[in-house]
Amino acid sequence: MTSRSGAQQIGIRDLKSIEDLSQLKAVEKEVWGMTDEDALPLTLAIACQAAGNIFVGAFDKDRLVGFAFGFLGREHGQPMIHSHMLAVLDAYRHLDLGSRLKQAQRERAMAMGVHEMTWTYDPLQSRNAHFNFSKLGVVSDTYKMDFYGPETSSLLHRNGTDRLWVRWVLDSRRVRDRLAGKNARVETLDAMKLLAPLVRFDPSGKPARADVAESLGRQRVSIEIPGDILEIERADMGLAREWREATRWAFCEAMKAGFFVAEFCRSVRGQQGPGAYLLQRGTVSELIPEV
Repeated sequence: MTSRSGAQQIGIRDLKSIEDLSQLKAVEKEVWGMTDEDALPLTLAIACQAAGNIFVGAFDKDRLVGFAFGFLGREHGQPMIHSHMLAVLDAYRHLDLGSRLKQAQRERAMAMGVHEMTWTYDPLQSRNAHFNFSKLGVVSDTYKMDFYGPETSSLLHRNGTDRLWVRWVLDSRRVRDRLAGKNARVETLDAMKLLAPLVRFDPSGKPARADVAESLGRQRVSIEIPGDILEIERADMGLAREWREATRWAFCEAMKAGFFVAEFCRSVRGQQGPGAYLLQRGTVSELIPEV
């Protein structure tokens, strides 16, 4: 395993050559277990790169060990970058390369005059939720059911492909603060203590649903998730599906009632406890004036 001191040996740079781009597939297969059918075709990668889309890579000497790929899109009538893929090989995941790759994407997007980036992730993945909300400062007001269809070839996509569509407002004070290491963990934990979760992690490990009308009658609501959904999927796929159905219901009902996802906090009940999302009533622009 690469030591943390070895992090400085990992260079972050644009993927420019066919040789660079041809390494993408090996990383996709190792990280996600994808078949050729679902991996990014080399010819498409070459065309996307030539057309000005963002491919940044983490390189250990000449070997690609992580990458981020984003393409130009349009949302709310404005140009944005949709970051379709972010992957880091397991042996390098302790080096904070995900954060370095996202920051490199941000710099390149802002240099293009783009002020917002979007991407999707599985809301049951607590590690990704922590990274996205606590470290990067995203928000979300859109839940997409089975975004990639019922499943893909990836081992990580066997419990449906529901996704939160997140928004990263690149030069907002919120994002600048999070990138500087200022998060809202203490305030979020304080808020959580006052809330009855819409979905709660009950003592048996199952999701317990609250009364929707009562929960959504407040200004804030929380949704708890397990600490490690992949472990649950390996041990009991039926239970994992219960979590998918319960959280899908909770996010969809809350967003329909005018809530958006503002924060995520891990370990709401001690070190081994579940994590929880904090949703609040209103619009993203009330939280992030720069939108």
